[in-house]
Amino acid sequence: MTASDHHLKAVGAIVSYRRGGARQYNDHVIVKVFIGREGVGSLVGARAIATDDCGNMYRGRVLKVHSYRNSTVVVKFRPNIPGQLLGASVEFLK
Repeated sequence: MTASDHHLKAVGAIVSYRRGGARQYNDHVIVKVFIGREGVGSLVGARAIATDDCGNMYRGRVLKVHSYRNSTVVVKFRPNIPGQLLGASVEFLK
């Protein structure tokens, strides 16, 4: 599945794993989306694709908006992304 298969909706960058209290959620990541605040809510339920340098593809889905102010969303990837992918780009498809 590539951007040509579906409609490309937005592009973003992986910021961090989702963390809280004394726990880190390795399957959830926070992604900074490079669109305006108004369009962040429309990404809920969209597919996310991240690729590494070796060509491995990680597929995920947007679960919820993390922050409208900072244009960040929470994405659940399957399989979990490795730590080397922090800072990598993500494509959102609808």
